[in-house]
Amino acid sequence: MGDKMSKRVIGAVFCLFVGLQLHAQLKFEEKRPLFLLENGTVITTPEEGMWSVATGWKNDWMTGWVHANPAAIEVFNEWTILKGEMQLPEGMLLLRDAYREVKPGLIRCIRRFEWRGEKELSPLTLSLRLRMKGREMSLFMPGILYYGNKNGAGVNPDIIPVYTSKPGEFAIFEEHRFPMPFVMLENREECHAAALHFTPSPVRGAVLADQWWSAGVEAGEGYTERYADTYLSLEPGQIIEKEYYIELYPIEREGTGFQQPVYTSLDLHRPYDAERFTDFKTILESKYRFALSRWVEHGDSAAGFGMYELQKRRDLVMGWCGQADSPGYALQVLDHLLDDKEVPERVQCSLDFLSSFPVERANGMFPVGFNGREFYDGDHVSCGQALCNFAKAIETARKNRRYKTEKWERFLQAACDGQTKRILDPAWNPHSTAEGFYMAPLAIASELFARDEYRLAAEKIAATYANRHLSMDGCYWGGTLDATCEDKEGAWAAFQGFLELYERFKEAKYLDWAKHAMDVCLSYVVVWDIPLPAGRLADYHFKSTGWSVVSPQN
Repeated sequence: MGDKMSKRVIGAVFCLFVGLQLHAQLKFEEKRPLFLLENGTVITTPEEGMWSVATGWKNDWMTGWVHANPAAIEVFNEWTILKGEMQLPEGMLLLRDAYREVKPGLIRCIRRFEWRGEKELSPLTLSLRLRMKGREMSLFMPGILYYGNKNGAGVNPDIIPVYTSKPGEFAIFEEHRFPMPFVMLENREECHAAALHFTPSPVRGAVLADQWWSAGVEAGEGYTERYADTYLSLEPGQIIEKEYYIELYPIEREGTGFQQPVYTSLDLHRPYDAERFTDFKTILESKYRFALSRWVEHGDSAAGFGMYELQKRRDLVMGWCGQADSPGYALQVLDHLLDDKEVPERVQCSLDFLSSFPVERANGMFPVGFNGREFYDGDHVSCGQALCNFAKAIETARKNRRYKTEKWERFLQAACDGQTKRILDPAWNPHSTAEGFYMAPLAIASELFARDEYRLAAEKIAATYANRHLSMDGCYWGGTLDATCEDKEGAWAAFQGFLELYERFKEAKYLDWAKHAMDVCLSYVVVWDIPLPAGRLADYHFKSTGWSVVSPQN
């Protein structure tokens, strides 16, 4: 992760193991915790000691490690408590771990450090280390590393974090970078996985103004460690506690180990309180007012919803950040909630003009932007999203019979004809998941126009991406224009397409694939309120819960 990262390392460890229809068991052997699956130890504490602290700092890294093991074990209500101490030259450091089963396979843990010395202890790095058996296991860190970021590694490994699980390699990040605070390892060979959830927190006594615990993994020979460490100073009598959860569960196939901890993270943090946000009616009205503030007219025929503030640029751009095509569908659905008689006219005018964008018959591509003088640009993400809105707009308009859709249909069919020809070509080999955005419009258009070849093209895309990404030997990626790595838009493209195929044709496999892709999308959702530095967002009490991070690259 480089020198800059190592200076700020503060950590926590998570691990989860997976077996076959069995919950993991927590046992204590020689006063040390063991996490077992089918009578085989999967997760242990390091051989040198259950507790480890570093008492030195040299060359931007921890030195002077001291280790200790429990001296006593006791049971108090539902808790099993391990106690120990570490005699340092400066005084005594008291140590305590408490373990309680929250539910089968999920253990809550609290680690406690208490400094009994008479003077400040510094520098000090606290750690929480667990070892999981296995070689070259797959790593999942929400919003950061998706099974190693193999696709991003092939594009720009100097910017995109990459992890290959080779001995000696590590990946450690501060906790505030995690939208869902957990780390998971998946053992593909043994078909089990392990994850550790943690409660993110800055560190008291830290040497930097904004210094947090860090979480990550380090690979060794035949095992991988997850640990947390940080350089800090302990005052006499100071107590530091760290809460974390160890989750153990079985998986059915490779590439699915990340799914259960995603749901566990949602259960632990429960980011479901919508009452703290603005009500739906107010949000809808505000968004509509904003859309109207971007209404652009170029002469008599060119009109629509612009991408920019009108005093800056008057471009009409389909798909991605422009979304000039989106109101043509959305406003048909929301019209009854808006008190504006001009909605039908704006829907008709905007989609009529966008339908005039020239389509390349050979491949179904078309420019997505218009600046008042010329058409420009065109890419798979924007074209696919635009076609999806056109398909839904036509389908909705046929039901409400309020709009003339002939122009819209000619445009959609021309694009679908070209895309189908291109995709059904045996040489078709999509670079990234960006082309997943064609699945939904092709599936819808196959029914709108009774064209089986459109369905065949959509199903070919689906099969291609399922083969590439369901095992997570390369996560959904490249579905956004500003990132060349694993990203939620790539997963969203797959989800949207898989789900549309299921809704249209009811094949169960598409629903299973859609769930997998959506679980990847969910992992980008922030489930906790990340404290913000001084500024406008903090002034207005911005809550990060429910928002999403962008991609490992960004």
